[in-house]
Amino acid sequence: MNSLPFFNLANYWWCYLLTAVIAYLLGSINPAVIITKIWTKGKLDIRTVGSGNAGFTNVLRTVGKVPAVITLICDALKCVAAVLFGGLIFTYVANDVSAICSDNSVEIINIGKYLAGIFCIVGHSFPLYFHFKGGKGVVSAAALMLTEDWRVFLMILATFLIIFIISKIISLGSIISALMYGPYTFIMTFFFDYNGSNLWYVIFSTAAALIIGIFVTIKHKDNIKRLLRGEEKKITAKK
Repeated sequence: MNSLPFFNLANYWWCYLLTAVIAYLLGSINPAVIITKIWTKGKLDIRTVGSGNAGFTNVLRTVGKVPAVITLICDALKCVAAVLFGGLIFTYVANDVSAICSDNSVEIINIGKYLAGIFCIVGHSFPLYFHFKGGKGVVSAAALMLTEDWRVFLMILATFLIIFIISKIISLGSIISALMYGPYTFIMTFFFDYNGSNLWYVIFSTAAALIIGIFVTIKHKDNIKRLLRGEEKKITAKK
């Protein structure tokens, strides 16, 4: 068979659950909070200064460039780890159902990657270990894009850089890039990956990208308000 038997994948509910739980727990490790406390010897909680966001940009503005870069790298690595774990779990699923839908093995593995990415971002924004107050998930989302589909990542990166170079406002570039994640994913999967039998994957991947993009955009609601008022600050870093 060339089409994906969804009823067979439903039998692997425990894989979905395991992937979601592990990804959420990994996402809940918030480098911005941890690194800021280490860097300031416990004197500063990144969630109580600057914008109050536990993420790269606030660390850059309020703590400094070096801790911000470390935060950026750690945020990316935790999402990469989660996505790779999700792919590994669903490799087992793909191998197990290969006799039924061998043509869809890559797509099945990607289900696990998207699922892990989504829950890692949720964990980053609502971390279990830090009273559910975290960041906006931009770096984690970018890591998911790079790990899942480098073509979409490059399109998103180009979009972000163009907006940032013009505006010097990170949040504006992040919001527009997040909104374009779904459309870019559809373009890549439909025009380059669609083979007549995997329309389900085009729909699934586009829907997952839209969910992530909308989630990240909603997390920027305060930035959007400031942008509309013309009050959003351009990027400056503490030396």
